[in-house]
Amino acid sequence: MACPFLSYRESADGASFDEARAYCEAAERFVQPMRADICNDRFDLDHAEDCEIYLDHADDAGSGPTGESGHESDDDGGDAS
Repeated sequence: MACPFLSYRESADGASFDEARAYCEAAERFVQPMRADICNDRFDLDHAEDCEIYLDHADDAGSGPTGESGHESDDDGGDAS
């Protein structure tokens, strides 16, 4: 099961992309493809155990993700634009 905070967007801030880019709703920013691999539970990774953004947001929300923002973003995901 993929992370519920991951979505793919083909545009942002008036710019369009040739291919959809991974966007983290919890961090409120685009993330690098390697981080999206964690979100999609690829390579024996589990977003609920291996993603600090997910874990921090789940901790902030108490029992798990709620879709609410308010999570402070970290700097290691980068910006894909």
